[in-house]
Amino acid sequence: MAQRRATGWRKRGVRLAGWLLLGFLSLGPVRAAADEASPAYLRAIDDLPLMPKLAEVEDEGVVFDKPMGRIVISLAQGEVGEAEVAAFYAATLPQLGWTPEGKTTFRREGEVLRITFEGRAPLLVRFSLSPD
Repeated sequence: MAQRRATGWRKRGVRLAGWLLLGFLSLGPVRAAADEASPAYLRAIDDLPLMPKLAEVEDEGVVFDKPMGRIVISLAQGEVGEAEVAAFYAATLPQLGWTPEGKTTFRREGEVLRITFEGRAPLLVRFSLSPD
């Protein structure tokens, strides 16, 4: 009888280990997908999200931090269209407290953000932040 109980516990232990392993394996893709879905932000404007199809152009930005406010120019590029970029920021920035003033101009707390475009493929996107 003691032998029979040990076998029953072993079966339950194997079954439990299998369920735990399955649970851990199923978390892997979810965690990876969450990491991929987490937004990137511009380095010079750390509270401005970078559209997923854009990549920041390193070492091309300008940052001046003055008593009257900050002046920042940051660049990003990607295989996207102007309308797609404008739509992304029109939907995203108001959630972060920016008030739209046209398609690609936004105001928040004494600052103005202007988004302009250059080129076609890849599209170069310029983010210009200045005091109001």
